[in-house]
Amino acid sequence: RMACLKQRFPDERIQTRGCVDDEIMQQEIRPLLAVDIIEQLHRQFALLSGGRGKDGSPIITFPEFSGFNEVSDEDFVNVVTYLTTVRTSRFLIGFIIILDRRKDKWNSAITSLARIAGSFPGNLQLVLVLKPSRLLQRAIADVSMRLHRDDFKLKVPIVMLNSLSDLHGYIDKGQLTCDLGGTLDYCHSQWIHHRTAIENFALTVKSTAQMLQQFGTDLAETELPNDVQCTKDLLITHTEKHDKLQDELKLAIKQGNTLLSCIKDQASKTESHILNPDEVENQTTAERLLAQLDETENAFEQFWSRHHLKLEQCLQLRHFEQDFREVKVSLDSLTETLLGLSDTGDCVAQVEHLLGDLKTLEDKAQESLEKAQLHAQHGDQLIQSNHYAVDSIRPKCVELRRICDDFSNEAKKKHDILTKSLEIHKRIDEVNQWCESGVYLLASQAVDRCQTQEGAEAALQDIERYMNSAKEQQLSHLKDLSNQYEIVLSEWIKGKAQTALKRLDDVQEMFEKRHASLKKLSAKQTRPVQPVAPRPESSPKRTLPKTPHHTAPSKLKKQKKQNRCMLTEMHTCPYCYHIMNELIETERLYVEELQSIIEGYAAALDDPELIYLIPPSLENKKEVLFGNLPEIYEFHQKTFLKELENSAEKPELVGTCFLKRKEELQIYEKYCQNKPRSEALWRQCGDSMFFQECQKRLDHKLSLDAYLLKPVQRITKYQLMLKVSLFPSFSSLCICLFENQGGDLSIDFLLILNSVIFYMGDLNDLGKLLMQGSFNVWTDHKKGHSKVKDLARFKPMQRHLFLYHKMLLFCKKREETSDGHEKSPSYSFKHSLKVRPTPSEICQKGSHCYNVSCIFCQAPSMEVKHTWVSEIRKVLTSQLEACRGISEQISLNSPLTQTQSTKKLVTNYPGENTIQLPRKAKINCEFTMTT
Repeated sequence: RMACLKQRFPDERIQTRGCVDDEIMQQEIRPLLAVDIIEQLHRQFALLSGGRGKDGSPIITFPEFSGFNEVSDEDFVNVVTYLTTVRTSRFLIGFIIILDRRKDKWNSAITSLARIAGSFPGNLQLVLVLKPSRLLQRAIADVSMRLHRDDFKLKVPIVMLNSLSDLHGYIDKGQLTCDLGGTLDYCHSQWIHHRTAIENFALTVKSTAQMLQQFGTDLAETELPNDVQCTKDLLITHTEKHDKLQDELKLAIKQGNTLLSCIKDQASKTESHILNPDEVENQTTAERLLAQLDETENAFEQFWSRHHLKLEQCLQLRHFEQDFREVKVSLDSLTETLLGLSDTGDCVAQVEHLLGDLKTLEDKAQESLEKAQLHAQHGDQLIQSNHYAVDSIRPKCVELRRICDDFSNEAKKKHDILTKSLEIHKRIDEVNQWCESGVYLLASQAVDRCQTQEGAEAALQDIERYMNSAKEQQLSHLKDLSNQYEIVLSEWIKGKAQTALKRLDDVQEMFEKRHASLKKLSAKQTRPVQPVAPRPESSPKRTLPKTPHHTAPSKLKKQKKQNRCMLTEMHTCPYCYHIMNELIETERLYVEELQSIIEGYAAALDDPELIYLIPPSLENKKEVLFGNLPEIYEFHQKTFLKELENSAEKPELVGTCFLKRKEELQIYEKYCQNKPRSEALWRQCGDSMFFQECQKRLDHKLSLDAYLLKPVQRITKYQLMLKVSLFPSFSSLCICLFENQGGDLSIDFLLILNSVIFYMGDLNDLGKLLMQGSFNVWTDHKKGHSKVKDLARFKPMQRHLFLYHKMLLFCKKREETSDGHEKSPSYSFKHSLKVRPTPSEICQKGSHCYNVSCIFCQAPSMEVKHTWVSEIRKVLTSQLEACRGISEQISLNSPLTQTQSTKKLVTNYPGENTIQLPRKAKINCEFTMTT
């Protein structure tokens, strides 16, 4: 059989169907061929004429041959073996032997039989012996066969025939050659020629198949190169080998067609000629070999087509990889330059210069970006053409587009930041210029000229014109821009803007005070008026701003009744259920977002695949960045969400959820306290590839810092929903949860931890937050020009006070809105007073250190005033007890007792709601609270 052409390339195999005759293909030992015994065959002492017995058995004829006994045993065995192996696979029923010894002696016939019996390699079915025709020899033959039949080692019948007519009784004439009285057309030389040609063609087919197999093996053992030039060389080499093998195939096919034509020409000599079975078999064998060769050629061409395509795709891949590396190196260099470009500037000129540098860099990068996009499109085309290396090409296309997007986004981000910074800087310059000119104007107005009505009116007009110029220039727009651009601006620029805004507020306040003073002076006066700053306890003329708490009791009752009616009407409709559904849905979304943060970011810090992306500043700082976020997630996911869902049909039960879980909600305290550390760490490593990869995997539109703000925003959401949207009966719940009652840490206080801005220290170092509230605040200097004191105290400042265990903070409350929705208020830090009495802070009456400036605070009610006075005294008392050793040392040098010292530090004026505290130890500032 013909061996199948096997290749070890995956999916690249030469497949063949059908097999060539067993006598010529794939033998472990080379078979005996006609060409090997061509001389012996030409002696014609044995032949295979193609005749068949009645049962189809092939006939081997031993014709009259005078030199039969001279044939060597080797030649005899070779010829007989060859004749029996030509058709062995097809005819296993045995051979019929015709031994023609009509012209010979009986001894020669006996010798031939003995030789056949001893050397015939195949199965025998029948032996027909034509006895010598002479009477004596025939008589000897009859006697000899009766006496010596058993001497022949043949297990088949031996029939002794006297004539050809007897032979025709066993074999049909059409299966016998003419010398045996038959009609079978047989030419021995032609038979030898056909057999030699068929066997030669079969060997050609076999050798061709072996060459193809070896070629496939060589291809399979050749590794694909990793560079462009080697891939080109390999493609050329393999193409040359293919062309050579293709020529060999064409020659073999030509040889086979020639052989088949010769066989068919034999049959077409005469119309009456009929091919004998051997000739038919020869024609069939030639056709089968040609068909096999044709299948081999087709299989080889299919294999080569696939292999050639693979080599071409390999060359395309190497070109793609080479271009990818070049483009990536260029883009990486541009990106590095872009990241190194600062997005903050100290002034307008520097920001404009940075914008120019950015524009130059973007123009320079445009060519590389276009190349990267074209290269990514080329990669898409390779993928669409079913390239074998899709898994290698697709990530590179994605990488190229990601680099382009990153560069474009980063450039856009820097341009946006710089543009907004430029706008902010211009506004800051305008504000500073206005303030400088304003201060110069105030300083240039002579006091003595303002003593007359005309001089005061002229100065007043200057002040009014300059105050109007601030409105015309829209200087206050700086605050809106600062709030609008807060997310993208750096802390330095925001601080500079806040400084400018504070300066603007201070200068405008100075102008307002000057305006009020000049307005009084410009009025008609019979005599000069000397402005005097009365003390709080003896100044009945001082008018303090009214508050809602001064409303008449009857009006307050009426107003409260109207409010209760409005709330009742609102909550009797399905609105309450709508809010309840919103609370539950947002809670579910909140839990999902927390889960995505923990699984997508926190868990990724332990992922071996991403460990090389983690910046050094983030190592071993997971708890700093995320705080106790896992604890918050576990509480909401396992407990709080389920309880809210159970209250969906009964909104009145939601209050129980918050009251029941009040203690658990205090976990937000730890999170809020850690928030500044988390934000500081984020500023160091927020731009790293690690967070970008995590954000990409999660498909988040916002970066991690926006999600880390979710817990603080969620607390605000609870506060708004419970205070505004639930039943009136929950008012006590809102007070309990969101206001500081009984000294417990409220949710409102947790918000404050993240709401105080521009305080340079750490709020955690100030101790426990005890009280907080809004007041009207004045500052008065006990020594100094009376006009200066009058200008300083004329207009109160709205301040929000935070009383910590160690410090009292004065902040300015800022209410902000965005898109019509209220945000949590922020508190801009202004100044502070230490709540820590030391010997230098305790001053005796009449002492020379009474250079005191006072801070007056107007409380909204007597109750609030008494609460604050009591709490401040408690703090001071506890501080004094903690410093008892120092206090005792002070008492040796002072007649004041501990109680007297405390009372001196906290003064409660009976006529007004007043508290007096030292502002700074060395200048002995007083703090006064009034209603």
